[in-house]
Amino acid sequence: MNYEQARFNMIEQQIRPWEVLDSQVLSLLALVKREDFVPLAHKALAFADMEIPLGNKLHKDPGQCMLAPKVEARILQDLAVQKHENVLEIGTGSGYMAALLAHRGQQVITLEIDAELAQTARDKLQKAGIYNAEVRTGDGAAKITQAVSGSDPLRGPFDVIVLSGSVAEVPAALLNMLKIGGRLSAIVGFEPVMRATLITRVADAAWNTTQAWDTVAPRLLNFPEPSKFSF
Repeated sequence: MNYEQARFNMIEQQIRPWEVLDSQVLSLLALVKREDFVPLAHKALAFADMEIPLGNKLHKDPGQCMLAPKVEARILQDLAVQKHENVLEIGTGSGYMAALLAHRGQQVITLEIDAELAQTARDKLQKAGIYNAEVRTGDGAAKITQAVSGSDPLRGPFDVIVLSGSVAEVPAALLNMLKIGGRLSAIVGFEPVMRATLITRVADAAWNTTQAWDTVAPRLLNFPEPSKFSF
């Protein structure tokens, strides 16, 4: 397989048509070797327009996956991470998004609930020569609560927070971990349509929310699921 040609095709045929036109983002997608973060069993699908299951074992949670390339690229473009900024990611998965964020920002802390996936991501980031991304094993939903209570500080507040998966709603505690001017990206809602949501903290108790595009993504584990029923 010609990986460089496949990478070029991914950028030109999938990502540009999805309104990802930031030259820095496109250059980064050409630089970071996506195929190095894909499980060996699925390496031929590294540049396909699809979510890629993580791990070679059939018993893995079917929700554990790499997001489609165009979704990752659009999130990266929306966040516009700067070199001086500190980033929190929830849902490390393969480590690919953490690698992209680490190239853009100063420091990345990324949380992964699956210990095996977390170790694999550490190994892949190290092999890629990325040392400003720290993979922590833990339940992201629980860590937010612990950080707010002071029992498990996450070195916050953060300039950027990324949820690499979907949630029914963004917890208020997570928004309070943003600096003034900080941005949070999450895929919010319920199937069949979810909204890519970008929240910017504009003051101590004020946030600006935009929802510019639709997509779907697997759930992050253990985040609250409000009841859909009404009486």
